[in-house]
Amino acid sequence: MATTMGRRERKKAQTRRALSDAALRLFAEHGYDGVTVAQIADEADVSIATLFAHVPDGKEALIFDDGAERHVWLVAAIHDRPSGQSVLEALRRCLAGRGPFTEDLPPDLRRKRDLIVGTPALREYSRKLWIASEGALAEAIAMESGRDPADMTVRALARYVLEIPELAGTEADPLAAMHAIFDLLESGWPESPTDT
Repeated sequence: MATTMGRRERKKAQTRRALSDAALRLFAEHGYDGVTVAQIADEADVSIATLFAHVPDGKEALIFDDGAERHVWLVAAIHDRPSGQSVLEALRRCLAGRGPFTEDLPPDLRRKRDLIVGTPALREYSRKLWIASEGALAEAIAMESGRDPADMTVRALARYVLEIPELAGTEADPLAAMHAIFDLLESGWPESPTDT
């Protein structure tokens, strides 16, 4: 029985990967708006029903994972940070090595990142995945700071951090923009520009 389940899960993963690869190829060739779900299904050699069975959110979701891994590495960045490192510094370092903030990506991931950053619908879907980590991130921040996860300041900090990729990711220098936001979160809002 376990072998059958393993085979089924492998088949699902292969189909999901084929759909993702097909979507990326077509988006790169024709632009996101120039590609239909039917074209992606055809390119991956599956039916439209199969496509939606694997990706019910539609074509925006085709090139993303479900976001579960994001929860894991955000929480790990906080819990596994070196002694003496602040929660915000741990999150800053974590984000600096991901998505729009790093140039240290293999070419295939760089193309995917550039497609996401350059496509409003994909950026918005990416933002939804980031925001879905708010509860897990708030719990980790609360645990490390001795506060209640329902505390508005904890929830606000989690939300602010999770908005950084969307806010800074399209800037001319995304990494510098990300650092400017973390600097603000760490120091607070100065009364005037000369107070910095």
